Amino acid sequence: MPYKAKKPCGHPGCPELVSDRYCEAHRKEAHTNYNKYLRDPDTARRYGTLWRRVRTAYIRTHPLCELCEQRGRLRPAEEVHHKLPLANGGTHDRDNLQALCKSCHSSITARESAGWHGGK
Repeated sequence: MPYKAKKPCGHPGCPELVSDRYCEAHRKEAHTNYNKYLRDPDTARRYGTLWRRVRTAYIRTHPLCELCEQRGRLRPAEEVHHKLPLANGGTHDRDNLQALCKSCHSSITARESAGWHGGK
């Protein structure tokens, strides 16, 4: 399968060509700024170090998108989804998690939040 063409890093003025949004030099800075200035503090607390460990372990044991697998497609899992969101009383327990590709995760998230902006 052909790769997408590389594009300039999303950091203003950076000429690096990347496959993702940011080059290696700016990825951590962008993540820090997002968590510090844009992300709700309650959400940031729920998705800390513990979540990163749980997510890594879950992806290791569930490397394929569970929804795509049910449909007969084999796509790598890139996200871990909480079936019952943490904000609604969900937990990081394995039975509340689902390994998904970005496409499936985006679809579910949009459907659950009535769009990308939480129904606003």
